[in-house]
Amino acid sequence: MRMLIALATAALLTSGAAPQDSARVVVHEWGTFTSVSGGDGASLEWRPLSGPSDLPSFVYTATGAPKGLRHGAPCAGCGHVHCNCQAASCNGKECCRGCKGCEVASVRMETPVLYFYSDRETTLSVKVDFPKGKITEWYPRARQVGKGIDWGGVKVLPGAKVELPNEVGDSHYYPARETDANPVRVCGANTEHEKFLFYRGVGTFDLPLRVTLAGDKVTVRNVGKDPIAQVVLFENRGGKVGYGIHCGLTDEVSLERPDASHGVGDLMGDLAKILTTQGLYEREAKAMIKTWRDSWFEPGLRVFYVVPRRATDVILPITIEPKPENLVRVLVGRAEILTPEMETAIAAQAAKLGEDSIEAREAAMAALRKYGRFAEPTLRKVLAATEDPEVRMRIRNLIGG
Repeated sequence: MRMLIALATAALLTSGAAPQDSARVVVHEWGTFTSVSGGDGASLEWRPLSGPSDLPSFVYTATGAPKGLRHGAPCAGCGHVHCNCQAASCNGKECCRGCKGCEVASVRMETPVLYFYSDRETTLSVKVDFPKGKITEWYPRARQVGKGIDWGGVKVLPGAKVELPNEVGDSHYYPARETDANPVRVCGANTEHEKFLFYRGVGTFDLPLRVTLAGDKVTVRNVGKDPIAQVVLFENRGGKVGYGIHCGLTDEVSLERPDASHGVGDLMGDLAKILTTQGLYEREAKAMIKTWRDSWFEPGLRVFYVVPRRATDVILPITIEPKPENLVRVLVGRAEILTPEMETAIAAQAAKLGEDSIEAREAAMAALRKYGRFAEPTLRKVLAATEDPEVRMRIRNLIGG
């Protein structure tokens, strides 16, 4: 891969497309849009940020977050999710609406990273807009953050030996560094070096894929304007993995729920091929898969797909000046499907939240946390249907609603 990048850089240097005194820059980006849908295909709102952060503490965040369904430990006595958001409106007990963990949205934009490759040191201005969402985490320091992020001037430092921040412990953050990208430093933030520009966010907007489930049939429909290059239907049932790949989706296709006939290693290899076909370098593709391996392949039924470039540019308009020689953007859609089996299991545990025994309630909450943040849409259904006041109270406290 280093040889390929060197050859690409050499080609840029010998090309007559730009003056020799101008830096020749290539920018690559990858990231994930995660959504949740019921079997009927309806997009469900949820709290994408419930649970503690999986990021190191040096990463900037919009505000603190309460513990929640994914890893939190709601009080078995009162059922509240105790909040540490520090917002002025927070009473430290009931989860307030001021913290990012309480953001209700339909899409979680996970770990877009921007890599830079240049033949010489150069400075670029970099800005990403997010008109139907908000940025919640980022690094390095940015000049302006909100419905988008503006880093201002970014210095690209090919060949520089820099010290990158590190903390002890596992994190989804660090695998993204395992590439040949140049180090960068945001102008004015002299001590903050990184191998990329990182940002995350949440929003409510339309994605180009709709998924419905009927029995063992999964119907995947392209509701966008452009073909979807690859669609991967994946299921992990109790540790047994199966998947199938469909290419060139222009309208809709009906797929069988996959048999557990593959290993995760097979899928990782196929996903790497898909990502490199879309323009990522091999080490970038492997870094993306390593970043999300534990959550992409966890138990459940989901569809992965390559978001068409035009849809990505509408959702996340990007401005880089001077314009790079090449800009590759590979955003992967991850559509979680709430299966009938999962909804039944979650509803059964939710009913136990009304038990008199604290031990029984603790066991129920522990079981619900295994379903992570994707339990919330089902709990909202239970909340709307149940007449048990204890269950209603504990569900409200558990999901912060």
